[in-house]
Amino acid sequence: MNFNMEEAIEVLEKTPQTLEYFLSGLSDEWLLCNEGEGTWNASEVIGHLIEGENNDWIPRLEMILQEGERKPFPPFDRYSHLNKDFEKSIEQKLIEFKRIRTQNIAKLKDIIEPELHLEWKGTHPVFGAVKLRELLSTWVVHDLTHIAQIVRVMAKRYSSDVGPWKEYLSILNDNQKG
Repeated sequence: MNFNMEEAIEVLEKTPQTLEYFLSGLSDEWLLCNEGEGTWNASEVIGHLIEGENNDWIPRLEMILQEGERKPFPPFDRYSHLNKDFEKSIEQKLIEFKRIRTQNIAKLKDIIEPELHLEWKGTHPVFGAVKLRELLSTWVVHDLTHIAQIVRVMAKRYSSDVGPWKEYLSILNDNQKG
């Protein structure tokens, strides 16, 4: 088992700054490109991350502490962000994400005692019993997944422009080698 709460927090703290540094000031051509119908662009991914901060990670963590396995987590609508915040710029979304994440990490540090709580369980509506440690691990990997998604979507925008080098650019190929 590799989970370490301090290391997890390192990634959770860096995600907003990483995305802010990478995405701020880019043209809409970069921010709004996607991989086709039903896929998300960078701005939509940030909206999804905000929804998770508001309605997933900390609320579920608190349910584990308060309810244990007695009451299942409310379902999380992974697509609810697609119906909001159309008028917000990427910069506004990034500021909101950073603000909420900072509050959530402070709360995480305040209410979780790793030596006591990590093995406590809650009930996921689909998976059944899940450990608090698994929820926190998923939060970190969720961040990394969406950072990779944003980079992949942006890279694919130039997929046909790289010519024969595409063979050597694993991010543009389904095999993801190298």
